[in-house]
Amino acid sequence: MQLGDSRAGKLFGNLAAFGRALRRAGVPLDSARMALAADACLAVGLAQRDDVSAALEAVLVSREQDRMVFRELFDAFFRDPDMAQKLLSQLLPSGQGKAEPSRRRPRVREALAPRQLPGQLSKPKQEDHKVEFDAAMTASDLQRLKHADFNALSGAEYHLVERLARDIRLELPQFAARRVRPGVRGARLHWPGVMRHAARTGGELMHLPRMQRQRQPLPLLVLLDVSGSMERYARLLLAFLHAATHGLRRRDFFAFGTQLTDLTPAMRIGDSDQMLATASRAIEDFAGGTQLGASLATLRQQHARRLIGRRTLVLLVSDGLDTGEPQELLGELDWLRRHCRRLLWLNPLLRFEGYAPLARGAQALHARAHGTLAIHNLEKLEDLASSLAALMRR
Repeated sequence: MQLGDSRAGKLFGNLAAFGRALRRAGVPLDSARMALAADACLAVGLAQRDDVSAALEAVLVSREQDRMVFRELFDAFFRDPDMAQKLLSQLLPSGQGKAEPSRRRPRVREALAPRQLPGQLSKPKQEDHKVEFDAAMTASDLQRLKHADFNALSGAEYHLVERLARDIRLELPQFAARRVRPGVRGARLHWPGVMRHAARTGGELMHLPRMQRQRQPLPLLVLLDVSGSMERYARLLLAFLHAATHGLRRRDFFAFGTQLTDLTPAMRIGDSDQMLATASRAIEDFAGGTQLGASLATLRQQHARRLIGRRTLVLLVSDGLDTGEPQELLGELDWLRRHCRRLLWLNPLLRFEGYAPLARGAQALHARAHGTLAIHNLEKLEDLASSLAALMRR
């Protein structure tokens, strides 16, 4: 199972529904073939839609006259999980000059038609389950997703927002490094440059280059909560931070739940999808409890060198629902605060108006962190760079 995969547990249910649609279309199927279909999907993987289609066709279709029916039904069925009535209304003409008669086979239209049991009353669908079949996402849809909470997204919207989050860049505040380079400002003269300019002007000193300190982004250390309450945020924030901090000279990532997991080797992988798969295999306590104090103790004992000369910017991503001892957490947060430039708490629960840190872990984080920021939607991720700069100036 992938980290934070919202589709976990739905594969076999979708295959069973697809098998029932095939049987309504006249394709002979039994339970043995459906079991083979599930094994075929797991064998080829779910990354490529064409691979899944070819695998299912190989095990479910045994007659040539059913082949095109299967392909049309597969394209219709796996376009959206809630497509039956909506798709049929889009295929059939709804008014003069608005739609052409459907060219799909009658067997496919019959299989997609809504079925109603005798005596069953049709119930209107709720507005939040409404499915739209737009050829391209409109500006209003993008605006809605930009302000939508990550925890309230559907499966398809979640993966779309994850892709959009990878395009957001995070410009970290910079500091004056010890190394110098030629420039226009500085306390010392750049004598090789002075002599070169003097040679061009016949020995006259017309320009005095100086040595100025280089500007570098702050070293970054990210502590990401992967407990059960943060499950919907963990995968998306990993993808965002992987792409947003690409190119930094020094960045370290750790995941914590009941234990601390070093994700820095996984974050060095260039492809975000491959990075997420590697991180999923490395994290053993995903969707478990939260013991931030014990995890910070492991950081102090085994990875203290990751904090570079009190210049490191620490981003702690958590909702603060810690199950450990508050005194241990306070002690470890005091140590972390002394050895970093800034300790910033990124809290998705700030999406609630009037939020107050009532949990013991949240109270400890609120007392020791230099600042708190919200990261529950795309708008907050886009504003994260400016918010970090404002907190650093403060």
